[in-house]
Amino acid sequence: MLGLIAEAILARLPAPLHRVALRGAHELRKTWWRVRRPRLEGCRILALDEAGRVLLVRHSYGKSNWMPPGGGLKRGEDPIPASIREFAEELGCDLMAPRVVDVALDTLHGAGNRVHVVVGLCRGTPRPDLREITHAAFFAPDALPHDLLPALQGRIEVWVSGQGPAG
Repeated sequence: MLGLIAEAILARLPAPLHRVALRGAHELRKTWWRVRRPRLEGCRILALDEAGRVLLVRHSYGKSNWMPPGGGLKRGEDPIPASIREFAEELGCDLMAPRVVDVALDTLHGAGNRVHVVVGLCRGTPRPDLREITHAAFFAPDALPHDLLPALQGRIEVWVSGQGPAG
């Protein structure tokens, strides 16, 4: 309930103030994760365009590296509907024919993080919300940006090629 109230308040802020609030909230969240070490569950979305390029984004908070869009799953939420929801919220377009291709186990600021990797097709033109997402661009899987999130180096190409999970 408290999260819904906070979301409603943030949604009313102008985008620049919203970004400042997100950066502060992210720092608090990271501290909470380091102390409590919760088990997190999320989705990472690899949306492809007609040319087979993968959509990557930059967030307004955290690291400035390029990374796939995604987010947390709500309690009991299935990764496919969560991916569709996150993609629409953050980029204003549809994720078509999504499928889970891997479940990656990572550590995120001390918290265990189970990430469902979902590959699908992007329908529409991605429009970053300019609140959480500041940039969005398509990249060929064999020509990903040099400042890709390091943990994803070598993994995206495998996930989008359909060859199965990457270690």
